[in-house]
Amino acid sequence: MTFEQFSDGTSFLHRADPRGKLISTGVLSLIIALSQRWNTAFLGLLLAFFLVLAARLSWTKIARRLLIVNSFNLLLCLILPLTYTANNTLSLLGITLSSTGLFLALLITVKSNAVILLFISLLATSTAAQLGHALQKLGLSPKLCLLLLFSYRYIALIQQELFRLQRAARLRCFQPKTNLHTYRTYSYMLGMMLVRSWNRAARVQQAMVLRGFSGEFHNLHDSGKMQKKDLLLLVILLLAGFGLMVL
Repeated sequence: MTFEQFSDGTSFLHRADPRGKLISTGVLSLIIALSQRWNTAFLGLLLAFFLVLAARLSWTKIARRLLIVNSFNLLLCLILPLTYTANNTLSLLGITLSSTGLFLALLITVKSNAVILLFISLLATSTAAQLGHALQKLGLSPKLCLLLLFSYRYIALIQQELFRLQRAARLRCFQPKTNLHTYRTYSYMLGMMLVRSWNRAARVQQAMVLRGFSGEFHNLHDSGKMQKKDLLLLVILLLAGFGLMVL
C-alpha cells in the first residue's frame, strides 16, 4: 500500500522492535516540539537526519513529504513577521517586520522538519500492523488498536470507491462548477460512499464472525520480549533525548 513506502528495507531500524521505536519517537518528538532554543532544535534536526541516513531511505520520497510540510511553514514565515507584536522590528522594502516573529517562524520550521524526519525514520520503517500490535503490547486499549488496523486496512478501499464514483460522474460529462448542481452531485457521491462503506463493513463483520474472530489479531511474527540490541537502541535514543532536554 502507498502508506508503507518506507517499511521495506534491510537496515537495523527496519528490523528494530517497534515498541522501542514508538517510545523513543514519542519522547524525542515531545522534547523537540517543546524546545525554545535554537541549539536544541538544530541538534534534534541533526539527530533525525542521522536516523534517516541510518535507515537508508529514499531522499526523493522524503523530499516530497517535506515539501508539503514546508509549504505551511512558508506561510508561517510570511504571516508571523507581519502579525507578531514585539519591540524588535526590522524594515524590508519599506515593510515593518517583527524580527521575533521571523525567528519564531524559522524555529517552528526547524522543529517541524525534525519531528517529521523522526517519524519517517523510526515509525515509517515499520508496517501499520507491527505498530498496531506494538501499541497493544505497550498497554493501549485493544479496541483502539483494532480500530487503527481496520482503518488502515479499509481506508484505501474507501478511496477506491470514491475514485469509482468520480470516474462514473466524469463519464456522464460532469464538470464541477460553483453551482447547485455540483453541490448536489458531490453530496450524492458522499452519501453513496457512506452507504457502500456501511455495506462493506457489514459483509466484513459477517465473514469474520463465520471464521471465528474473537476480537484479537494474532501476530505471526511475535518476538515476545525485546532483544538486547532493541533495548540498546532505545537507551541510546532516550539518552539523546535527555541530552536535548538538558540543553
